[in-house]
Amino acid sequence: MRPDLPYALGGVTLGAVLLGNAALAPDAGPIGAIDVVLVLLTTVALAAGRRLPVVALGVVTVTMLALHVRVHAGVTAAFPVLAVVYLAAWRGHRLPALVSSLVFLGGFLTYDITAAPDGLPAQRLVERTSLLLGWFVAANVAGFVARQHRAFLEQARQRAAEAERTRDEVALRRAGEERLRIARDLHDSLTHNISVIKVQAGIAVHLDRKHGAEPSAALLAIQEASSAAMRELRATLAVLRSTDDPDRVGLARVDELAERTRATGVPVQVTVVGELAGLPVEVDQAGYRVVQEALTNVTRHAGSASAQVHVESTPLGLTVAVIDTGHAGAAESVTPGVGLRGMRERVDGLGGTLHTARLDDGGFTVRATFPLAGAT
Repeated sequence: MRPDLPYALGGVTLGAVLLGNAALAPDAGPIGAIDVVLVLLTTVALAAGRRLPVVALGVVTVTMLALHVRVHAGVTAAFPVLAVVYLAAWRGHRLPALVSSLVFLGGFLTYDITAAPDGLPAQRLVERTSLLLGWFVAANVAGFVARQHRAFLEQARQRAAEAERTRDEVALRRAGEERLRIARDLHDSLTHNISVIKVQAGIAVHLDRKHGAEPSAALLAIQEASSAAMRELRATLAVLRSTDDPDRVGLARVDELAERTRATGVPVQVTVVGELAGLPVEVDQAGYRVVQEALTNVTRHAGSASAQVHVESTPLGLTVAVIDTGHAGAAESVTPGVGLRGMRERVDGLGGTLHTARLDDGGFTVRATFPLAGAT
């Protein structure tokens, strides 16, 4: 609905009331074309009152005084003036509203005293003066109170927005401090231990080759896994210390996961369908972590097995699946560990679904789907 429409309808209604009262009141004069024009001007001024309250105030005050003088419209001529006085006071034009009230009251009562055909009885004049004075005081006060109430609500809204912004800033600052603390702890403890593993594995490989022996597959797998762990840990520390992630993990590196798993003696076949380059960062990382955890579980628990990794990306979603041919008993129940719980939390947090199940032949399947519609 147009904002000016209620004002226009109000003007039309008041104009009809004025003309009807002038036509039916026993002490009113005959209505002429000029009187209709005055009412129409009042209606137009009321319709423009939202945008031009002071102009509307002046026009309505003059036209209603003129109408009262011409046809002796009575107190009904005060109704449009009261409306624009309230509107002007509500919009913050208190002085024009007060001046208009005084001008209309003075002109209205002066005419009643001096120019009415037979004059007015003193009692009726006092009653009419008291009535109009009370109405105009109420209109000015009501407009002022409405403006103060609106200002109070606006201040309350601003205070609430400021409190929310401050609360968000405090939360972000605390989160940043916690990330830095975690980064320091990881750097001081985990980084050192992985570095020791990596160095010791490198020394062992070097000594074997120095003595003419080929390093064992397990030792090479330890060396490769420790190097990969160091790379990922450095990337994680960089993320914790900064919002940038120059070395983030993603499904584009799924072949590295497969190669490290093959180094432990587990054959892995990787199938990728669709384009992975445009995946949202969170989905890409979560898919990588699902494959990583699933292959880790294959290495730990599947015994002599092989694994198949299937990654499929479509415009609507991403699917990652890891199926192994482990030889654990098919009747064994699947007890979710920390890895599976973390995997499910990652998937659920992005609105996806995770399915894990023991296969009839003793193998195990992990399948995660992520919706891409609306992902960023």
